[in-house]
Amino acid sequence: MGILDEDVQRVRQEADFVAIASEEIGLKRVGQRWVGLCPFHAEKTPSFSINATENLFFCFGCQKSGDVITFVREIKHLDFVESVEYLASRTGIELRYDDKAVGADRQRHNRLVEAMGRAVEWYHQRLLTAPDARPARDYLRSRGYDGDVARAYKLGWAPDEWDALCRELKLPDDVLRDTGLGFVNKRDRRQDTFRARLLFPIFDVRGDPVAFGGRALGGDGPKYKNSPETALYSKSKVLYGLNWAKTEVVSSGEVIVCEGYTDVIGLAQAGLSRAVATCGTSLADEHFRMLKNFARRVVLAYDADAAGQEAAARFYAWERQYEVDIVVAGLPAGEDPADVARRDPAALKTAVEQARPFLAFRLERVLARADLRSPEGRAKAAEAGLDVIREHPNEIVREQYVGQLAVRCDLPAETLARALARGPRRGSGGGAHVEQAREPRRSAVGGPETEALKLAVHRPEEVAGRLDHALFGDETHADAYRALESADTLHDAIASCDPASAALLQQLAVEESDADADEVVARVADLAAARALFELETEAKESDDPRSYSAVTGWLKLTMERLREQEARVDAAAQLVAWLRDRVEEQEHA
Repeated sequence: MGILDEDVQRVRQEADFVAIASEEIGLKRVGQRWVGLCPFHAEKTPSFSINATENLFFCFGCQKSGDVITFVREIKHLDFVESVEYLASRTGIELRYDDKAVGADRQRHNRLVEAMGRAVEWYHQRLLTAPDARPARDYLRSRGYDGDVARAYKLGWAPDEWDALCRELKLPDDVLRDTGLGFVNKRDRRQDTFRARLLFPIFDVRGDPVAFGGRALGGDGPKYKNSPETALYSKSKVLYGLNWAKTEVVSSGEVIVCEGYTDVIGLAQAGLSRAVATCGTSLADEHFRMLKNFARRVVLAYDADAAGQEAAARFYAWERQYEVDIVVAGLPAGEDPADVARRDPAALKTAVEQARPFLAFRLERVLARADLRSPEGRAKAAEAGLDVIREHPNEIVREQYVGQLAVRCDLPAETLARALARGPRRGSGGGAHVEQAREPRRSAVGGPETEALKLAVHRPEEVAGRLDHALFGDETHADAYRALESADTLHDAIASCDPASAALLQQLAVEESDADADEVVARVADLAAARALFELETEAKESDDPRSYSAVTGWLKLTMERLREQEARVDAAAQLVAWLRDRVEEQEHA
């Protein structure tokens, strides 16, 4: 259930892609296309191209592609529905939903966000002005955070009262519950969730307030308390600070992940404004599924070695699955980023800049704890190091680290390589490997087949009825043509074919062709006929009756010669296409 398909289609067709993209990047018209520097990767020469007729884009540098909805999703980090609603508001289209409940859900969501916004502001003003918030203000000053920091991060103070927020905001019981701001207690009285705590508002990536993290300044209870999971907030899907950091994260291609709210603030004060924090939970798949859309380098600014092998298996899997590089900043033992930022901000920047791959970090930790002065100590260090190396799924990477370990332990590399091959020591728990991913099917772009597809995309009337999927020797090209042939629109064709063919059509949509249709059809028919002739001649050599092939091969050679004649090539190509179509159908039904 969601927005009606016809309304999505209207938005996709009527949105002014060039105007929307021009708000983010500079565009220049080149022929029928608009080109500019890609907003999704760093480049000096424009490789980002827009087809304004079809509202499609393709980057020849990073290969990212999609339509105007995809562009808005990526550039503004919205979900699909939010992107369509954003474009609809820009285009003046009134959206309809295929279920009244969906529209009601959106209204409900907005109502909860509005309530959270009121709570953020009320708690924030209490911190800035209320006499009872003095301990919180004193605590912030002791950590080096002044009023400007409190205002920038909308920090707040929950008074030491049972229902101060409930009384002030007068929110309905269901809104209190569904935002996590409060609840009805056993005495049937409304009660605030947070009491006597310094509050760190948590915003989603769009900047909407969704939760709070509260720090106790003394007394009983846990040091930190977070909002419960609600319709607005899921701790495995939200990263504190991403709403502020996302611009710097995208521009730098790097995100720093830490564990605490004050770590994010400390890193920003040290000039590292690309930091985010998990909200009282470990890193999860959902976090990486989100982060990969912002940056491909993830710097862990906490003790990533603490979880040992279990963490290693997850990190290596995430690196492969989400195509990110996970590195670790070497912080002093027992100190978090907020501590280092306050004591030595330059050292914190150096630690982030010199962050090492996760395996290198873990291996260094093992060697730092070892006694390398004796043969026994070096042997133990080598065994422990091999257990760490063994966790990595890439054989080439393992071999290189074995060489480094051999040098550090002053042992023969061949000896350690044999030990690695024998497998983990009993009880060591090593050897957690990640299954190798299969490379996606790729297809070269270029040549007559690509030119024929380009004509089918941009000038379909010139090749209508003159092409067939039987002409295409490359399966990606054939699949793309079948999709074009069966779909009503280019968007439908892209949606219906496999990822490789869809990417090819996305690219061709932003390219132009001034090729002669007769020549292109003749060239692609000639290549297809040559492949068929080779197959027939091979069959004839292996046949008991090779003469039975002479008639068809003779006709095929003659027709191919006619392709080279200006006056005959259109008719010859039509004959070849018909023959090739019948041949493929016979083979498919054989």
